[in-house]
Order: sequence, then structure tokens, then C-alpha cells
Amino acid sequence: TGVLKDVIGSMDVGVFAAGGKGKASMKTPEEIEEFGMEFNFSTGRINSLKRASKMSAKVDNVAVQAGAPLYHHAFFGSEDGKWTVIQQGMDTDNKLARRYHWISDDFESFVEEPHEAIIAMEKKDRVLNMTAKSSEECRKTSTDLVKDNPKKIRREFQSLKLKDQKSLLDYLPGSERRSCSVKSFSMPDRMNWDALKKAYELQPENYQKLIELKGVGPATTRGLALVSEIIHGDEASWKDPSRFSFAFGGKDGVPYPVNKASMDKAHKTLKSAIEEAEIGRKDKLEALKRLKKVSKPD
Repeated sequence: TGVLKDVIGSMDVGVFAAGGKGKASMKTPEEIEEFGMEFNFSTGRINSLKRASKMSAKVDNVAVQAGAPLYHHAFFGSEDGKWTVIQQGMDTDNKLARRYHWISDDFESFVEEPHEAIIAMEKKDRVLNMTAKSSEECRKTSTDLVKDNPKKIRREFQSLKLKDQKSLLDYLPGSERRSCSVKSFSMPDRMNWDALKKAYELQPENYQKLIELKGVGPATTRGLALVSEIIHGDEASWKDPSRFSFAFGGKDGVPYPVNKASMDKAHKTLKSAIEEAEIGRKDKLEALKRLKKVSKPD
């Protein structure tokens, strides 16, 4: 992202890049504000771009739970108000990354099928995906739950917290453990009861408004989903929405060694795009110089 920001910032192409890795991602709203003023955006448009940045990060941290917390958030905007988000999370247990792609074209909702793509190096057996269309009723029930007295949610949540954490099949009506296909649920240790109390006071009108609230994090979202599914029968999707991809391999050989031929092909494509771009000669030379720098082998 740092290299892209440098390259894009050095050319007058009507596009800006914001965000980055770690602490740099926290500066995204400020950078969007700066570029918005430079592009003479209205306050409404600037706020809309900031919201797209904030909500995409919140959704991929709390509504899609694959055990890969975000550490990299890159936001790209254009002078006509379009935007793209590319962010990455890391599963620290197996050191495998997961990348989330958002594009404003044909975008309709932050909480129902919002992604252009989710790319992973490994598909998982169970991923809580509250953005799936099949999770619609679970989203509605989760929202309804927080509108009720928090004491009721606490009782239902505590009733599901089995000491041995083996299974919650006992709470499924009419089911017997020996005759059912086992479905393993991982209950969070606790939920943010202060956030749920605040949600009760605010009465969010929909799931998006619910997860926007400060303090509604992964544990609370998961807890509400499980209460909705097990107590009220409105199931969430547990299917991993990602597709496998690894463009060039890894320098460390995980999951396979670097594919130099693929890298060379990508380099030629980018070089051709720069040479054909309608920009000044100086900008072309600078862009080609940067491309050579990031493409050269270690």
C-alpha cells in the first residue's frame, strides 16, 4: 500500500489511496478527508467514503469470522466518487492470510453479500458468515434480541454456555446426540453487556445499525448469532465464503515456492499499462522506476 500511495500520489490520475498496515490504517478517515477536499467533494460525499471505509472494516472483523483479524486496510477512491477497499487478515495459528475485496460498483448493502470477493489460502470447515443471504433471518433475530431487555439475552446466553463446551445439541428440540449429525458450536466466553445495554437504549432499526455500535465486536456478534440459531431456530451461515488463490507463491515456500514466470508476466502487464497510460513522460518514467524497484528479486 505504501508503494501504491507513493505512485498514485505522484501522478494526476484522479485517484487516491489511503490507509495501510497496522497504525497506518487508523489514518484512513483523515486521509479521505484530505483527498476529498483536494477533489472538491461535498461534505456528504466525504462522509459517505469515510463510512464505506469504517463499515467494510467492521463487517470483516465481526460479521465474517474466520479467525483472521484484520491488520491491513487499503482504501482507494476516484474523483467521480467511486471506491474500492482491499483489506487483509491473518490467521496467527497457521500464518495464512485472508483478503477481502469491496467495490462500489453495483454495491447495495454492507451486511448482505457485500464483497466482490474473499480470497484465502485455505478454506475452513466452519466460518460464521452473517453477510450471507441465508443469514438474513439470523440477522433480523439478532437485531430483535437487542431490542428486548438485556437480562433476557443474558439468561439465554448463559443457558447455552455448557461447562464442557462439547456440544449444544441438547438444546435443539427433539434431537438426540447419538442420532444427529454433530454440529460443533464455539460459544464466546462473554458478550459486551454494556454495548448490549446501549443497543437496547438506542433500539437499532436493522443489523447494520447494530454492528455499527461501539463495543459490538466479534464475541457479541457470535453470541447473538448462536442465541438466534439455537434458541430461536434462525440459522446463520457457517460456510466459508472464500475462494482459494495464491498468485505467486511465498518466499518461504508456503503454500508453495514463488512462481517466477507468473511474476514476470504480471510485471510485463503492469509495465505495458504504464507505457500506454495517458500521462506525462516524466510520470511514466517515475512509475516505471518504482515498478522496477518493487519487482526486482531479493
